[in-house]
Amino acid sequence: MKRRKSVKKKKKLLLLTIVLAILDICAIFGFIVMYGPWDYFRNLFVTTAMKTRNHQYLAYVFYNSDMVDKIMSNNYFVEIDEDVNLDDIIIDTSEKKTYKDKYEEELFTRDKGNDSYKVIDVKVGNAKGYLVAIYKPEKVRLLRTTKFNNGTFGERVVDMCKRYKASVCINGGGFANGLDNGSDIPLGYVIDDGEVLWPQSSNSRHGNIIGITDDGKLKLMNNATGDEAINAGIKYGLEFGPFLIVNGKSMEIVGMPYGVANKCVIAQRKDGLMMFLITEGETYIDGASLKDVIAVLEKYGAYNAANLDGGQSTSLVINNQLVNSPNYLAKKQGGRYVVTGFGLLG
Repeated sequence: MKRRKSVKKKKKLLLLTIVLAILDICAIFGFIVMYGPWDYFRNLFVTTAMKTRNHQYLAYVFYNSDMVDKIMSNNYFVEIDEDVNLDDIIIDTSEKKTYKDKYEEELFTRDKGNDSYKVIDVKVGNAKGYLVAIYKPEKVRLLRTTKFNNGTFGERVVDMCKRYKASVCINGGGFANGLDNGSDIPLGYVIDDGEVLWPQSSNSRHGNIIGITDDGKLKLMNNATGDEAINAGIKYGLEFGPFLIVNGKSMEIVGMPYGVANKCVIAQRKDGLMMFLITEGETYIDGASLKDVIAVLEKYGAYNAANLDGGQSTSLVINNQLVNSPNYLAKKQGGRYVVTGFGLLG
């Protein structure tokens, strides 16, 4: 009996030793990754953490503020300082007799019985992605919650999509003062049906306005007021960014300024075909970078493109179903609660 107890005790001790050894190895490996000679891992970790809404503290767990500031200053992008020239966009999304490459052919070749949109599975860096070709850009509209007030929550994209009777929907701009299950006020302008709904003043000068004209052209404006955006032809719009491609010119990126995460993008070709690009990843280390996103957009001929809110907010809804996996929690609840988006009506 004593011998059996002794054997069991030795087994428990051996198991504990093995567990502690594994933890020691993990700790050593983590130390080497975080403080070793490889800038890539530090850049990836810090830039990804700093671009999240709720997890910036993680960067300071391993590094002091000076190191975080240094890493962020070495990972940046150069804003494109011009607005979209709408005259360059001549809308003709009909199928063509000849195509310049396989990507154009893939975009314009319709699925049987569907002349409104097509979903293409793509690889964006190491992340899974969905590229949606929109053949009727004039039917793309702003989606929004019913009101923006303190004390009210946002709305899931899947619910907005149902309410607008839209077939394809994505999330839109950022939001403030929110909890994990929603928010009440947008970050920046919201323009719907040619009217500034948020903020109350329409003559304050803001950052990047992403808008759609009445005839379905994607208009991107820098440092504009709400009134200027409406006068420029924007009927439906919101504020976010950065702009990734403007008038065929791609944004210059140094390092990995936004880390890797789920991404959401709205884009348009010179022939007017509009594109929604969504990437996914269950964690903040298996998503896509801005460079990855631009590379895919360039292959498919994007002439103008803008980054929308990503991370857990990323949502692609098709026929009232959430298609992507922002992460386990957001997928389980049907997507994060947001305040704006874009949708293809009908």
